[in-house]
Amino acid sequence: MRDVLKMSKATRGFLLVILGALPASALSQTVESPLTSARASQFADSVLKLMTLEEKIGQLNQLPGYGTQTGPRAPQGGEKLIRAGAVGSFLNVFGADYTRELQRIAVQESRLKIPLLFAHDIIHGFRTIYPVPIAEAASFDTTRAEFSARQSAVEATAHGLHWTFAPMVDIARDARWGRIVEGAGEDPYLGGVMAAARVRGFQGGDGALRLGAPDAMLATVKHFAAYGGAEGGRDYNSVELTERTLWETYLPPYEAAVKAGAAIVMPSFNDIGGIPAHSSEWLLADVLRGRWGFKGLVVSDWGAIGEMMNHGVAATKGDVGILALRAGVDIDMSDGIYADSLAAAVRAGRVPVAFVDSSVHRLLRVKYALGLFQDPYRFSDVARERRFTLAPEHLGAARAAARAGIVLLKNENKTLPLRKDYRTLAVIGPLADDARSAMGNWAADGRPAEAISALSGIRSAVGSGTRIAYTRGAPVDTADTTGFALARAAAAEADAIVLVLGEREDMSAEAESRASIELPGSQVELVRAVIRAARLSNGGQAKPIVAVLMNGRPLAIPELAAEAPAIVESWFLGSQHGSALADVLFGDYNPGGKLPATFPRATGQIPTYYNHRNTGRPPVATEKYTSKYNDLPWTPLFPFGYGLSYTTFEYSNLRLSSPKIGARDSLEVTVDVRNTGDRAGEEVVQVYVRDDVASVAEPVRALKAFRRVTLAPAETRSIAFKLGPESFSLYDRQLRRVVEPGTFTVYAGTDSNAVLSSRFEFTGDTLVLAPPPPRFH
Repeated sequence: MRDVLKMSKATRGFLLVILGALPASALSQTVESPLTSARASQFADSVLKLMTLEEKIGQLNQLPGYGTQTGPRAPQGGEKLIRAGAVGSFLNVFGADYTRELQRIAVQESRLKIPLLFAHDIIHGFRTIYPVPIAEAASFDTTRAEFSARQSAVEATAHGLHWTFAPMVDIARDARWGRIVEGAGEDPYLGGVMAAARVRGFQGGDGALRLGAPDAMLATVKHFAAYGGAEGGRDYNSVELTERTLWETYLPPYEAAVKAGAAIVMPSFNDIGGIPAHSSEWLLADVLRGRWGFKGLVVSDWGAIGEMMNHGVAATKGDVGILALRAGVDIDMSDGIYADSLAAAVRAGRVPVAFVDSSVHRLLRVKYALGLFQDPYRFSDVARERRFTLAPEHLGAARAAARAGIVLLKNENKTLPLRKDYRTLAVIGPLADDARSAMGNWAADGRPAEAISALSGIRSAVGSGTRIAYTRGAPVDTADTTGFALARAAAAEADAIVLVLGEREDMSAEAESRASIELPGSQVELVRAVIRAARLSNGGQAKPIVAVLMNGRPLAIPELAAEAPAIVESWFLGSQHGSALADVLFGDYNPGGKLPATFPRATGQIPTYYNHRNTGRPPVATEKYTSKYNDLPWTPLFPFGYGLSYTTFEYSNLRLSSPKIGARDSLEVTVDVRNTGDRAGEEVVQVYVRDDVASVAEPVRALKAFRRVTLAPAETRSIAFKLGPESFSLYDRQLRRVVEPGTFTVYAGTDSNAVLSSRFEFTGDTLVLAPPPPRFH
C-alpha cells in the first residue's frame, strides 16, 4: 500500500478500482477525452513507471484474430498472452460478449490490468453497409459522409470495437490501382474535405474531443504517404514522384485528416525515393509529428515492418523492427517483430528504451482518452449490440447515402426514368443478382443475405402487373458466350431492358490491380447482342435500354457510351444497393452524383486527371506537334465532376466580390444556378481556380469549393462561396506555401470543364502562408 500512495492520483485511482477497493465511478473526474490532455499524459507517465520492458513491448504488439463458425476469436494462445501482458490490442476480434470476456482477463488477470483495444476494418459500415468510399465521394456531400461514418461507429462500437482502419485518403490518378475504391478519387481538395468529414464521423466530432463517448471510434488515416501513386497501378509497388507533387497532390488529404483530430496514422507499404514509409523518419517525425503537430499513434500496416527486408533496407527482423521504432511506428500489426526482438535490442544498446517508452506513452494516452481505464467494458454492451445491429434508422440512412452517390452518365432521348408498368421488363447481366458484390469490398460483418441486389430492388419497385425476365447473359470475367441466346430472347420479348454490368466486388480493392480497365470478359459483346436483339424484335426501333455499372474504379467504356441509350454508374452501394438503384431507375429519386475521378476512353490514357499542368505544347487537334495521341482523342470519356440529372441546370452571372484583393483578403464568388427542367433536382455547384501566371507551372485549374443544392423547377438561386488565401496559394520554387501577386481565373459550373469564368487580381507583395517544409531525406 505504501507504493500505491506514492503514485499519482490518477494511477492510484486506477489501481484501487481494478483491485476492487473503489467503484469505477471514482475515476470519472480523472478521465478526459482529448488525446493531448495533461491528465492523460500524467496518467500515462504514472503507469509507465510500473511496467517492465516486456510489458511495455507487449502493449505495442497487435495480434490478428481468426474467423470461426461462432464468430471471430483471438489467436491460439491469445488468452495466455493477455494474462502475461504480452498483447495490447487485437484486430478482427469483435462481439460484445466475447470482447467483454477478453477484457475481463486483461483487467482482472494480468499484473497491471491495462485494458485491451479491439480494432477492425470499418471502411464503409460494420453490419449495415454504406456505399464504398469512392461512391460516397461521388455524392460530393461531406455532411452525408460524416453521418455515414458516425452511424458506422455507433454500430461497430456496440459490438465491442474501439478502432477502425479508416479513412483511406490516398489520392489515385491511376484507375488500374484496385484500392482507388477505398478513397475519394483524384482530387486533393475533395479528398481532404471527405477525409476530415469521415474522421469527425468516426470519432464523434472535430478534434477528437468526443473520444470518451462509448460510441466514438479511433479513426486511422492511411496510407501515409502517396500509396495511390504506385507505379503501373500495381498494389504495393514503388512510388516515384517529386517533392512538389507530394506536397501539392498527395499530402493534403492526410494533413486535413490530422487537423480534424485523427487519433491514428498508418504508414504505406511503398517506398518514396528509396525510403520505405515504415522507416521514414522524414515522413513520421519531421512531417507528421513536427510540421503537423500530430500527437496520436502510428500503427504499421499488416506485415509491413517485416516486408522492409524485401525492400532491401535491412537483413533481419530485428533490424527492421529497430528501423520502424526509430522512425516512430508505435504499434506492430501482426508481425510479432517487436514482441520477438525489441527487448533484446534494447538490452544490447541497439535502440534506447526511450523510443519504447514514447510509443507506450502514446498508446496509454489513447486508451485513457477512450475512457477504458474508467470502464473497460463500456464498448461491450449486449443491449447496445442488439439495439444498433441493422437498426432501421441505419438502413434508411444507408439507402439515402446510396442514392446520393449514383451518377447518371448518359440519358439519350430521356430513356430514364423507366415506367413501373411495363408488361415485361428484362434484367440482364452477371451482377444483377449478386448481393455480395452489391455490398462492395471490405464489408466488415456485412452479410449478403441481408443486402438487396439490383434485381431484388427492381422486383420490389415495379407494379404487380410487370413480369421480370432475368438472365445472367454472361459471366463477369470470362469470354463465355453460351448465355447470349437466353439474353437475346429476354431482350426480344421485353418492353424495356436493364443491363447490369461491370466488376465483381473482389475485382477492386487491395491486391486487385487490373492491367486493363475496360469491361471484362464478354460483357461488351453481351451489350451489343442485347441491343441488336431488342431492335430486331421492335421493327428496327429502339427500346428503352439502360446500362447499370457496378464497379469500384473508373472504367473505360467507349462502346457502352456509344451504343447504350442510358448509363447509370451505381458503384457498390452497400446493404441498400438495389433499393437505391431502383429509386433512381424509376424516378423516385433524381440522381445528382458527380464523378470523383476521370473516366478515360481507354486504359492507355492512364494516368489521366483534370488538374494536370499545361505543357509547352498543349494539345491542338489540327497541329501535329502537340501533346496528344494519333489514335485516340486526348480528352476523357467523362471528366471529373461530371454527372447528369433528370432535369437541367443553367449557370449565369458569375460575379466576384472585388476585381482586386490584397494580403489575407477573402474573395466571395457568387453564381446563379437555374433549374431549367420540369422536376426538382440536386446539382453540385463547383468552383475552380487557375493561377494565370506563376513562378512555377500550375494546374490548368483546381477545385476549390463545391456545394450540393436542391432546386425546384424554374427556381434560380444565387450560390455564394468564400475563398480564402489558401485557395490561391501554391508551393513556390523554395517550396514555401505562398500567394503570388497576379491574376487568377475563377470558373463555376457543373463539372471540371466549366467555361463560365471571371478574373481578379491579387495585389501587393507575395504572401507567405507557410515556410518551406522539412526537406526530404
